[in-house]
Amino acid sequence: MATTRELLGHPGLGPHLLAPWELRRLDAVRVPARRDDVLAARLLLRLCAARLTGLPPQETGLAQRCPRCARDGHGRPYLDGHPGLGVSLSHADGLAAAAAGPGPVGVDVEPAARRPGPPGVLRRLLPEADLREAAAHPDPGPALLRAWVRAEARFKAGPPGAGAVHRVTEWTDGRRSAVVAVASAGTPALLPPAAVLGGPVPGRVDRGPVRLPRTAPGARP
Repeated sequence: MATTRELLGHPGLGPHLLAPWELRRLDAVRVPARRDDVLAARLLLRLCAARLTGLPPQETGLAQRCPRCARDGHGRPYLDGHPGLGVSLSHADGLAAAAAGPGPVGVDVEPAARRPGPPGVLRRLLPEADLREAAAHPDPGPALLRAWVRAEARFKAGPPGAGAVHRVTEWTDGRRSAVVAVASAGTPALLPPAAVLGGPVPGRVDRGPVRLPRTAPGARP
């Protein structure tokens, strides 16, 4: 997870790393700040995929396909040629997040000051236990936001498969004022931007593991 400014200000990162279909989608975004967020999230996703596969960012085979209309260019992202790997991205108001790993993965990021709603929508989409927990706080907003990003991450990961469950890791990045959640089959390695960005973007990315202290799945930082 990183800010849009961190990503777009990094040497070697830019639209030249995107595929033609991504550039067409980017051109369709009319709001400049949102366009920057979309670009940043797609670049971060390519860096995560490169770290996972060992391929250059522009050669990871990143693609999207919509299961409803069976058309390419939108829908859940995937890595063409790597059926066992999952990828996901998210962006919101100057923030970008991405995830890549074995099996289905999903990620969501929201500004920490944001409050989801309205209540009717929350009752339809969030688990009852999360709603009860939030209601027990004098200000339920932060707890509802954390529940929202967890639900979004699970939704983006998709069905976990027979006999499996998604492991959800959620945390608050105080420096960037963001709440983030990742849903995956296993325990994710949470990498700081510096570990993914490193120096100027090379032709091939080191795939050595980096692990940081993390909150337990479902924890409320």
